[in-house]
Amino acid sequence: MRVLILCEHDGQGLRLGSRSALTFANAVAESTGGSVECLLLGHSLATVALDAAAHAPVLVADHPALLNPLADRYAKVIAAAVRQSGCELVVAAATTFAKDILPRAAGLLGGAMASEVIGHEFRGDQLCFRRPLFAGAVVATVALHGKPQIVTIRPSAYAPANARAQLGAITGLVVEEATLPTQAEFEALHSKLSNRPDVTEARIVVSGGRGIKNSEDFERLVGGLADKLHAATGCSRALVDAGITPNAFQVGQTGKVVAPELYIALGISGAVQHLAGMKNSKTIVAINNNPDAPIFEVADYGLVGDVYELVPQWIAKLNAPP
Repeated sequence: MRVLILCEHDGQGLRLGSRSALTFANAVAESTGGSVECLLLGHSLATVALDAAAHAPVLVADHPALLNPLADRYAKVIAAAVRQSGCELVVAAATTFAKDILPRAAGLLGGAMASEVIGHEFRGDQLCFRRPLFAGAVVATVALHGKPQIVTIRPSAYAPANARAQLGAITGLVVEEATLPTQAEFEALHSKLSNRPDVTEARIVVSGGRGIKNSEDFERLVGGLADKLHAATGCSRALVDAGITPNAFQVGQTGKVVAPELYIALGISGAVQHLAGMKNSKTIVAINNNPDAPIFEVADYGLVGDVYELVPQWIAKLNAPP
């Protein structure tokens, strides 16, 4: 089976989620005697292309019109690349980037799509995918009928691929600007610079929930502990809905799915929607003043108490000289 991976990048190298998608793609290609190629879209991609080539051959759509990820333009280029390469399976990490773009490409291609895949298997010659339903309460095994098949992979379900010894070939794709859609325009990107790692790629995540009362307390308690542990900050939906934290921090069914080595839940009750986004973390630590909070059912270590009292003590311990 010939597999094409839509790779997400930061202008310098592949995002960690795309490397997880590579692990999935390599496993499928190895089982079917197929091949894997990476697809990069954007502008000034020479550095990114070299990083991707350390994992697989690379197709590069490099054009000023693709500088910003407008979904209608990217989908058009992706569909053309799929038809040109003749691939049977299109793969991407299940991130906001792919969720915006890949369904549009699937519509143009007329293929069959499965999202949030957490595992796969072969039943005879049929490739089947495992994907969670009902906030992870059920895992369905599905088979796609139609070509090409298009799937998004949860990065937490597959380990990131390691670089290979030999670089793959880098091939440029022709992008005809006149054929690209023009109904949408990029206006601006508003983002807050942070020295903390991205919540989907961090080894440690410190998250706050309804027990945090305002933005200042979130930064002092959740952010303060995260900085001491060189961790990312996350939150439950309650804080996003209250305007205390930005949507980019949200972990859960309607937010980001993470599986760090250590997940610290501060004042999070553990609603099923939040658990769907973090229950696969290797170690879970929870602090909550309700001894019956559902978070304690999945936590490896739990402490019943007030985060406003316990977290400052924890930070003080980390500040103390050895």
